[in-house]
Amino acid sequence: MRPLLGPAVPAMEYWLLRNRRHWRTQLTAMTVTPLLYLTALGFGVGTLVDDNVGAAGVQGVEYLVFLAPGILALTAMQQGFEESSWPVIGALRWWGTYPAQQVTRLRVHDLLTGHLLFIALKLTATVTIFTAVAALFGAFSSPWVLAAMPAAVLCGLAHAAPIAAFAITRRVEMSLAAFYRFVVLPMSLFSGAFFPVAQLPVGVEQLAYVTPLWHGVDLCRDLALEQGTFASGLGHVAYLLAWTVGGFVLAVRMYARRLAP
Repeated sequence: MRPLLGPAVPAMEYWLLRNRRHWRTQLTAMTVTPLLYLTALGFGVGTLVDDNVGAAGVQGVEYLVFLAPGILALTAMQQGFEESSWPVIGALRWWGTYPAQQVTRLRVHDLLTGHLLFIALKLTATVTIFTAVAALFGAFSSPWVLAAMPAAVLCGLAHAAPIAAFAITRRVEMSLAAFYRFVVLPMSLFSGAFFPVAQLPVGVEQLAYVTPLWHGVDLCRDLALEQGTFASGLGHVAYLLAWTVGGFVLAVRMYARRLAP
């Protein structure tokens, strides 16, 4: 990996070393979170939903099977937000990580690339554990769910890169709390993870289609349930890649501006 990614690798290794003391806590959170979601929503609320919709199910399947791919993408999005928001401010202001790395041979885009590589690794671990736990619950039965895992990682990165671009510009960290409350939380609720967006009012439904989270949810669900078409899957991937690459380019500019001497 080092010859391929060059100077970004040491920056990624910093984040790995920084998190090494907390891996047990993080592993527990990765395991408990899907357990809570699947137990409370999949089995608790899901029982009521299945009784209400009858044999037709939600889009033809039991609510737990409908819910799990959506929660997979949603978990990746939330992980991407958590790792690219306050840690970016911390690296700039609280811990002095970015300024310290700047006095080495690392360039601005190396700092950002290394951080995003670490986020990609953590996303991979998170979606792997979630998929394994959900499979034990009977939420996944198709081997195509393995293809939904990299799709969920891409969904997480599609949010992490632009959020990092936003976070590096923040001088008041409370603005991230407002961003979560007024952007991330509504997007989570209306992304189609918990119910089909077709049930939303027309204006809200069209707005949901613009968000990268809806594309991540729909892509993961299509793969896990073996639904959708190749063209729709390709469209989702292209849209998520556009957010990832566009967010990275924007983040490089914002990092260079904020870290300028």
